[in-house]
Amino acid sequence: MMHIANELPENSILTADICIVGAGAAGIVIALQLIDAGLEVILLESGQIGPSDQAQALYAGEVTDEHLHSPPHRYRQRRFGGTTTIWGGRCMPFDAIDFAARDYVADSGWPFTLQELLPFYPQANQLCEAGQFAYTVESAFDHPLRPMIDHFECRNFTTNTLERFSCPTDFGARYGKKLRSARNVRVLLDATVTALHLNESGQRVVAASVQSLGGRRFSVQAGQFILATGGLEVARLLLASSDVQRSGLGNAHDVVGRYYMCHIAGTIGAIRIERPLHAVWHGYDISDEGVYCRRRLALRPEVQRAQGIGNFIARLHHPRITDPAHRNAVLSLLFLSRPLIPYEYAKRLHGDERSSLRAWAKHIGNVVTGPFDAMAFAWHMLKDRRLAERKFPSIIIKSKANLYSIDYHAEQQPNPNSRVTLTQHRDPMGVPRINVDWRYTRGDVDTVTRSLALLREEFKQGGAGTLHYDPATVEFEMTRYGAYGGHHIGTARMGTDPRSSVTDADCRVHGIDNLYVAGSATFPTSSQANPTLTIVALALRLAARLKQASARGAGFGTVPT
Repeated sequence: MMHIANELPENSILTADICIVGAGAAGIVIALQLIDAGLEVILLESGQIGPSDQAQALYAGEVTDEHLHSPPHRYRQRRFGGTTTIWGGRCMPFDAIDFAARDYVADSGWPFTLQELLPFYPQANQLCEAGQFAYTVESAFDHPLRPMIDHFECRNFTTNTLERFSCPTDFGARYGKKLRSARNVRVLLDATVTALHLNESGQRVVAASVQSLGGRRFSVQAGQFILATGGLEVARLLLASSDVQRSGLGNAHDVVGRYYMCHIAGTIGAIRIERPLHAVWHGYDISDEGVYCRRRLALRPEVQRAQGIGNFIARLHHPRITDPAHRNAVLSLLFLSRPLIPYEYAKRLHGDERSSLRAWAKHIGNVVTGPFDAMAFAWHMLKDRRLAERKFPSIIIKSKANLYSIDYHAEQQPNPNSRVTLTQHRDPMGVPRINVDWRYTRGDVDTVTRSLALLREEFKQGGAGTLHYDPATVEFEMTRYGAYGGHHIGTARMGTDPRSSVTDADCRVHGIDNLYVAGSATFPTSSQANPTLTIVALALRLAARLKQASARGAGFGTVPT
């Protein structure tokens, strides 16, 4: 069943066994797993089926340094399906080392190992529509693939691990019909939770206050509550719910909102491959299921430990688009098309540089002198991305001069001073808006600096080419675009100690028996990997635990005490 909250009678009291707040990837996956589980479920979504300017404006807030972090209403979608309505589809699991406590990464270590999540990853892969759970060339393909670079052997990096790509799947559109037809799941749209209320002892959530944009107010009582609102909104709602615990839910030790991570990502340098043109392959391979897969250069775990740095991967990438000196008609066409590209991609695709009229003229000249290349690329984008059900994942430009740059994605290390806090300003629902103070550390700079140095040495020693970049510019380049997009991680991190974590190994808020957090807010570390696949795997794990608890009769019931 699916309803609009504004249609409810004023001051209604709804009851359920489980109340899920947020209908993004995590919330939808948990609701799917609870269909026909013998439990009554309410799924609350602040937005509508499609985009809503009013709903999106509820995300508005402040940032301490606008150069380092985009405004809070960017890179997120307040609607049914959440940010899966705009994501790029990149899927990969975390590595074993990401779960380990590493003495060179402060505050690292998950309360369980990769083995705990492995049983849930295959189903997560299916829900993300990324094919089988096979993330090496050897496991995903029954035939050899052409090498990334012929006769290039790496000591410090592997070249056989894969990124797999979802359609990308809009979870709202893909799974909405199933939720609508579920007899035990009630989906309410335009239903913004403004506060969670505890009992007098502070050990259980007894109700959620909910409001629609039209002003209709009601409440939900449930045996269990799950926050699945994304890394920024989880912190916001926990901090704003302060009627019993004055510092906010789960925040007795001032941890909620701290350790905020995204990823460190950027494009740097110029590398000329000293091989024939046909000896380089940096594009996509297609699996037997028709899934796009891409290899990358991944820093080996033993090298990370030896160097004392975080996780890091790199890809061969086209030259910087903004510089018309590349003389490439396709790259110049992309530059000229910037006004047509969504903010989330345009910012990182082109950067924030303001080009002169002379540069614009040179870009136009590049397109004019290469019209057939530009037209072929435009047709490829229309056919294989715009019109295709499974979309071509990204822009791949084959260099006619064997000239590339390095595109990298690196782990951001936990930092208690990187945080999300509340401001004095309130949204139309009366909820305090947030301030985002995203910070990086010297450890993050070291991860990128040392990894690039190792990569440069690999190319030199292997005779594959020469990577040119100025080491003095690494920190500038890695912060050129600030925090990486929509990867909001760590604000309600898991751990065994309430003094340094918000949730336990089961994603339950310390000290509150029936409040859980689903999503990347619970990640203690960020890995190099995009978070969606692991978000879904953790959601499946949480749903399984809730069903097990229900079977035991532990803590369930529609009338909380």
